[in-house]
Amino acid sequence: MPASLPAAVSVVVPTHNRADYLAVTLDSLNAQELDDPYELIVVDDGSSDGTAGVAEHARVTYIRHEQPRGANAARNEGAKAAESDLIAFVDDDIFAPPGWLRAMAEGAVAHPDAEAFGGPIRARFDGPAPRSCGRESPPITTLDLGDQDREAELVWSANMLVRASALERVGYFDESLPTGGDEEEWLRRLREKGGKVVYLAHAGLEHRRAGDDARLRSLMRSAYHRGRNMRAYDRRRGVEPPLTKELTVLAGCGWHTLRRACPQGLIMGAHSAGRTIEAVRPR
Repeated sequence: MPASLPAAVSVVVPTHNRADYLAVTLDSLNAQELDDPYELIVVDDGSSDGTAGVAEHARVTYIRHEQPRGANAARNEGAKAAESDLIAFVDDDIFAPPGWLRAMAEGAVAHPDAEAFGGPIRARFDGPAPRSCGRESPPITTLDLGDQDREAELVWSANMLVRASALERVGYFDESLPTGGDEEEWLRRLREKGGKVVYLAHAGLEHRRAGDDARLRSLMRSAYHRGRNMRAYDRRRGVEPPLTKELTVLAGCGWHTLRRACPQGLIMGAHSAGRTIEAVRPR
């Protein structure tokens, strides 16, 4: 359980209007099997639901933004409040098994030359998820780089650990970025300055969708917005593909959906449609 002693690890949870998800996340984080004390920090990015009550019930450090400022602003706020040099970031819709934080902390000790870490992210649907033909990736963020620790180019903020010294060395997360590419920009900046990122194979957790959020329409809506954000981030980096490439991918998603009678093809198509719409949006 978290303790009042100096924290060996600080866990930062940015959140916005997802009190039900947050309650499950914090219950799992409060049940971590770590011998050393750790702290939980919830950064509420302008929620208007019951988030404050959930955080109070979980007895965590609670920081509130009166107006939404974005996930990276919440990560920065939590990191600056953290006691420990090891700062874990998770999304507000995860479930962390009891050994997750121990695996993260032990991984940081085992790889002292690394400054950022990530672990497996597995999709979990607590609801009537659309059928898959098995040829497409899950319709929410996942990560699987194998069953052995290895150096990685990128990991994801749903399951990420950084050293506070790395944030001080390369700067904090870019708060001007929309969701999509938000943590990726920081990791690329870290690597450009000689930093090392390590994937910790045993530090896995689950990325959840529950109830109506697991249904096709909701997953398509999220995929569409994620596609637009990712295209905008690619444009910012100067690596956006031509419109013809986006249209080819969109057509391929439609062909996959029809040929395989695959509902999840519609989700891939929504992501591709978001990218395509962003490609033709007036700048």
